[in-house]
Amino acid sequence: MTLTSTPPAPAVSPPAAGGTGAARRAARRRAALEWVAVHSLAVAAALFFLLPFVFVLLTAVMSDDQALTRDLWPHTWEWGNFATVWNTPGFLTWWRNTLLYAGLGMVLAVGSSIPVAYALAVFRFRGRNLAMMLVIAMMMLPPQVVVVPMYLFWAKQLDLAGTLWPLIIPFGFGNAFTIFLLRQFLLTIPREYTEAARIDGCGELRTMLRIVLPMAKPAIAAVALFHFFYCWNDYFGPQIYASENPAAWTLSYGLESFKGAHQTDWNLTMAATVLIMAPVIVVFFFAQKAFIEGVTLTGVKG
Repeated sequence: MTLTSTPPAPAVSPPAAGGTGAARRAARRRAALEWVAVHSLAVAAALFFLLPFVFVLLTAVMSDDQALTRDLWPHTWEWGNFATVWNTPGFLTWWRNTLLYAGLGMVLAVGSSIPVAYALAVFRFRGRNLAMMLVIAMMMLPPQVVVVPMYLFWAKQLDLAGTLWPLIIPFGFGNAFTIFLLRQFLLTIPREYTEAARIDGCGELRTMLRIVLPMAKPAIAAVALFHFFYCWNDYFGPQIYASENPAAWTLSYGLESFKGAHQTDWNLTMAATVLIMAPVIVVFFFAQKAFIEGVTLTGVKG
């Protein structure tokens, strides 16, 4: 009997460590290049919006002499510019007026618009579509068209010129943009919730407060931020009604006066700009989740 032996299999040598490392580095470089290619437009847009803020911030901490030069990087960091602006006579008054205008205006606009949006979204009544068309028409109406008769009414009839009340009081009667956005969101809430609440004995007011509003928190947060930002940045309204009374100026209008008084002190002007922008940026940073969610969920169902 003949015995045959199987020859041993040749040993497989492991790949060289250097070759594996080079392959991994090449893969990482390829992945990085692909990421840059895919996000290049987004990165360019981000830089386009970010660089002006960086320029304003760097100029705000420059010295008086350097702010007039072409240098982009501060030689010395003059953080005292912010204290100088903060201690400027009238600046705290502008802050208080702006907070009153933006805060109270936001509360009145949102609070008065919610019942109107609820009625247009939930109730079925004759003239509902006509009422919605009027709301949209009010959105399209430029404020400059009615500024003269409105000024005559507030200044001559009610003697409220030189105050911010002609800008705040009308928000208590609703805001067309806020009504429209809230109504669009409320249309996405299933009617089964409100019908079940009525079957359980809830009235319309209780249904709106206990059932609908908790589900509409993202949309309410979004429109509240929209309105706060609008009032905070408003220049046209305070210029019309409060320009004759410096004690009623807001930050947006006061900044124009501050810039006129410091025509060559660009570092102080930029420091004032940073102090005015900072609260809005901070509010949006902490509320961006609710803001984006509310804008996303506010559909176009009609």
